[in-house]
This record gives sequence, C-alpha cells and structure tokens, in this order.
Amino acid sequence: MFRGIDEVDWASMEHAYGSAADVPDLLRGLASPHPRERQTALDGMYGAVHHQGGVYDSTLASVPFLFGLLRRPGLADRGGIAELLASIGGADDGDPAGRTGAEEAPVSARPGPPGPAHPADNRARARAAVRAGAPVFLDLVVDGDPEVRRAVPTALVRFHQAPDRVLALLGQRLADEQDDGVRLALVEGLGLFVRLHPAHRAPAVDLLVSLGAAPHEPAVRLAALGQLALCAPGRLPADLVPTVVSLVRSRSRTSRPPREPARTATDTLIGRLRRLRPADEEGARLLRTLHTALGARTADRIALLAGQLGGTDTADRCNAVWMSAGLFREWRADYTETVALIGEQVASEEERLRQAAVSVLEFLFTLARPAADPLAALVASDPDSWGRGAATLGGPLRALVRTGDARAVPALAEVLRGPTVPAETAHAVRHLGSAALPLAPLLRDRLAEIPPGDPEALGRAAPLVSALGSLGDGAAVPEVLRLLRAVPRDLRTRDAHVRTLAAALAAFGPASREAIPVLRDLLTGENRAAAAAALWSVEGDAEAVLPALLRGLAARAPVGGSRPAADALARMGPAAAPALPGLRSLTGPGSGVWERTAAARAIWEITADPEPVLPVFRAVWRENPHTRGTVAACLVRMGGAGAPAHDLVAAELACPRRHRARSGGHGSHDVLEDEMLLRDCRAVLEGG
Repeated sequence: MFRGIDEVDWASMEHAYGSAADVPDLLRGLASPHPRERQTALDGMYGAVHHQGGVYDSTLASVPFLFGLLRRPGLADRGGIAELLASIGGADDGDPAGRTGAEEAPVSARPGPPGPAHPADNRARARAAVRAGAPVFLDLVVDGDPEVRRAVPTALVRFHQAPDRVLALLGQRLADEQDDGVRLALVEGLGLFVRLHPAHRAPAVDLLVSLGAAPHEPAVRLAALGQLALCAPGRLPADLVPTVVSLVRSRSRTSRPPREPARTATDTLIGRLRRLRPADEEGARLLRTLHTALGARTADRIALLAGQLGGTDTADRCNAVWMSAGLFREWRADYTETVALIGEQVASEEERLRQAAVSVLEFLFTLARPAADPLAALVASDPDSWGRGAATLGGPLRALVRTGDARAVPALAEVLRGPTVPAETAHAVRHLGSAALPLAPLLRDRLAEIPPGDPEALGRAAPLVSALGSLGDGAAVPEVLRLLRAVPRDLRTRDAHVRTLAAALAAFGPASREAIPVLRDLLTGENRAAAAAALWSVEGDAEAVLPALLRGLAARAPVGGSRPAADALARMGPAAAPALPGLRSLTGPGSGVWERTAAARAIWEITADPEPVLPVFRAVWRENPHTRGTVAACLVRMGGAGAPAHDLVAAELACPRRHRARSGGHGSHDVLEDEMLLRDCRAVLEGG
C-alpha cells in the first residue's frame, strides 16, 4: 500500500502551503484505525495537496498511493478516497452539469495558497494518472462497503475508457444492487454517461426513462427524472411537476433514509461539514439536481416549490426552502406566491425549517414583503430573535428590516439600547427610510456616548453616523463635528473615519454650517473629495471646492482618487463646468471602468449633453455588469436624451437571468441590486 513512499523526494515537491514533506504522514493517516486521524488526513489532502482543486507535483505523486489505499479491502472511509481521486482527475470533461448530483468535495477552511499558479499540464497529467488506474473501479462496484460503491459510479464513467463495458456494468448493477443509496449513485452515473458519451446515449437514455417510471421506488424515479432533465429533457413526462411532487411525498412516507450517514462524524473540518448536511441530504440532492437542470423553466420550478412547500413533511419543506434560494438568486420571475409560502414556514415549530426560511428571506430584501406578516409576528413574539447585544441583527429582525416594514422599528430601537450597536445599523435605517425617523434621538444619544479620539470607539461610531446621515438629522451635527475634530492624524484608519463623518455632514446640508472651517481645512489633504462634497452641500460655493476637486480628478490613489471627485462634481451640476476637460480625459481607455462611469455621469449632470456620455455608458454596460445599476439610474434622469441607449435597457428587461448571476456573482445583495436595476430599466423606457 505504501511501498516506495519513503523513496519519493517529497521535500523537493510543493503543495499549497510550501514543502510537501508532510504528505507521507497525510497518506498514512488515511489508513489509520482512528476515525479522527483519517478525517484529519483527508482534511489535509483537500486543504493542501489538492487545495481548491489545485494540482501540484505532490498531488501527482500521491495518486499511486491513493489507489493503493483504495484497493485495500476493509479499510474504512475508502469512499472518501475514491471521491478525492475523482476530484484530482478533474471534471473538465465537457460535462455541463459538473458535480450536480454527486457529493461535493469538502472545501478547505484555510486561506488561499500563496505564490503563483502551478503548471497547467499538471491537470492533464493528473487526469491521465487517474485514467490509468480506472480499471480498479470496475472491481469496486461490487465492493462490500456501500460507501465505496456509492462513490465509484461517477469515477468509473469519467475515467474508464471502454464506454460499452461501463454502460453494461451500470445496467447490471442497477438490476442487482440492493442498497438504496448506491442505486441513486448508479442512476447519477448513468446520467453522466449520457452527457460524456453521446455516441452511446440512446440505450442509456432509454434506461433512464424506464427508471423514471413505475414500478421503481420513488427515490430512484426522482433521480432518473433529474438526470433526464439534465441530458434528455425531451424525454421527460408531460406531467413532470405533479409527478415529482407525488414522488417526493411518497418517498417521505415510505422510504426516506435516516439522516446520519454511516461514517463517523468527528470534530474535523470534514466531520463538521457532515454534521451541517440537510436533515434529508438525499432528498436535497435529488431536488437540487432537478432544479439545476430545469434552469430557466421558472414556471415549472415555482410550481414544484409550491407542491413541496404545501406538503406536511417538514424535511421536504426545508429542502424546498433551500432550493428556492438558487432560483431567486439566478432567475427573474414573479415570486409573490412562493415568498408567501416560505413566509408560512417562519411560524413552524421545527427550528431547522424556521431558520432556513428566515435565511432565505434575509437576502430577498423587498422581494420578501409577501412574508412580512409572519416575520413581524415572529419578531414581536420572540425578543431573542432580535440579536440584542450581538454584533449583528438577528435573522428575523434583519429580514423584516430589509423589507422596509415599519414594524421592525420598535425591536430595532431595543437593539440600539443594548450594549452593542450592530455594524449594519446604517443599512437598516436606509432600508426603513422615513419609518426610522423616530430612531434619530436614540441614535444621537448613543453617538454622544462615543469618546473622541478613541480608535476603537470611532469604529463603533461609524454605523451611528451613517444612520443619522441617512435620516438627514441635522440635530446630530454637533456630535458628528465633535468626532471629526478629534480623529487622530496618525490613525491608520483616519481616512475612512473622516470620509464617513464628512458624508454625514454633507447629508445634513446647510444644517452643517458650523462645520465649514473644519471642512475647509480638509480640502488640502487626502480626503479633499469628501470634504469638498460636504462643503458644496453646506454652502454651495463652487469657487471654494473646485480647486480641490480638480486636484482629485488628477489623483490615482485609492483615497481621494478620481472617482470620488467625479461623483462630487456630478452633484454640483453646471457649476462644475471648469472640470469638464479633466472629466473628459477620464472617459478614455486609460481609466478604469468605474472611473469612466463616474466621469461620464458627471459630464451629463454638468452639460446635459448625451453625445459624449452614451458611448461610455454602452461600453461599461457591456464590460462590467456591476456598472449597470449606476448607468440605468443616470438614464432615468436623462429621459428622452438617453433614447439611443434604450436598446441596452430593453435587452436587459428581456433577459430572464439576473445580471450578476450571468457574471458568476453570488453576493448577499445581488437580488436587491438586480431588482433595483429592473426598476430603473422600466422607468427608463416609461419615461423615454
């Protein structure tokens, strides 16, 4: 099993964190009789030797020893080794579904590896090495360990180079296999076979169609339908949604496996990941495959979720809630009824279901309004859900706040009276808008408690200051000015604090007149753009602020650079005309996408001339989807003058997929940003 391992010059090799001298110990750890040692070793293999899918020289050198471990009868956790080998061999084989339906390899909790990427040909060599060992998978499909049998089918399909033999073996094993989990893995392998071997697809598709129909058990039928959706959607039954809903409910009544897997979950990364799996992991995987395959068929997916959420089984409903998250994040549709159904789960006595529903509603922001009533009821009945004393708001209160519902204000006030002001306070106030005005006196009182000049205390002040700025509460000027005067000049985070405080003074407008001397003093420093923007808001004196902003346009440093200056000039409108030459120079190819966007927007606000602006907007719209919200908001203000760019807006509205999902984004605010973009795009066409 380890013959020759000490003859390999591991110390001359590398993994993600430097020398690979520790790899022999990791490989030996995989054969340990102790579960914790085995899982710790597997953690190390994924975390260093195969970090985030990377292939190093030490990864290649490990492959023969991993195959040796895999061939060792009776060795525990060989299924994990088979999965590791399949991952090392890679999935870059033309399979559009990637790992859909298969158990995902654990991701290391370590930070990314230092240093440059490793040679690209390592991946090809790794794939060749795993292919060379693939005959062992033929024997392992009848291994005595069901965990091994579950891990082998996809590896066999990916790496064995005799497709006729592989297909025959899959069919035979589907007829003979008694373990339910293994049967599902075989079905997933069959779907992968169709995708990777199109010349042999016909008999494999026919077998999937057969497996998707009675008399096969519900889980196998669901798995087969999911694979058909991925590889042969034209062979799906016409009544797909009611069929799937019926199968889900039948499976829940008769054949759901126990939650805990056969493996022992220890206090290692992999052990913790196993404990975090869904209550019904198998069901989650089956439905995830189907939802992924249905993709843009949002009507079918919405109907499927309605069927799941309308059932009585809490695990099925929990799976539906988590499946909805991917739908909401990626696709545009009318989700009113779906969100209302998820809101009903907030009242569940099952904690796992309740938490899942709240987690999904949190990132929907205003789309979660159909669930506002149950959220408000939960917040009103459970003060423990507010997050009082914590660094962040509790999930139910955060979700309610993000809908903009005024019923969140009393609970938010109690949180603000607690020992810790959450960092998201400013965002909460912005979401609540004018409904948060009653919080202003409390926010001022908390701000008055902040000692001036204390770096840690200034960090606590930031959310309060930003929140008061959002409310435009001019009564807070004395407290904001007190802190601004006292920011230490040698503080590493001075610039960030000054910008926050100056932005609040700008929001207060003429009420900040007593801050004019302090703001004028800042015009010559790194924060000139923030100071100039505040001064313009307070007194409207273009001659006082233009010199600082013109210097800012020429800057390239992150702090006080050209974009903040351009934004400030845009707010000045025609009074900023002397800055036009500098702004025009920023719209050229030598500037970054955000600098060009800001400069073009400023040119429009100053001149109301669309000719030099629209080509820039068109270019950045296509270059970086993240600019589209800014561009669309400017097109709203341009009215008919922006008509030559309306084709971009119309195409955006016609696209079923969210704009950030199309660029691979999965940020917490992606749904909100997309909904705001859609709102502005509609306004552009309505107003133009």
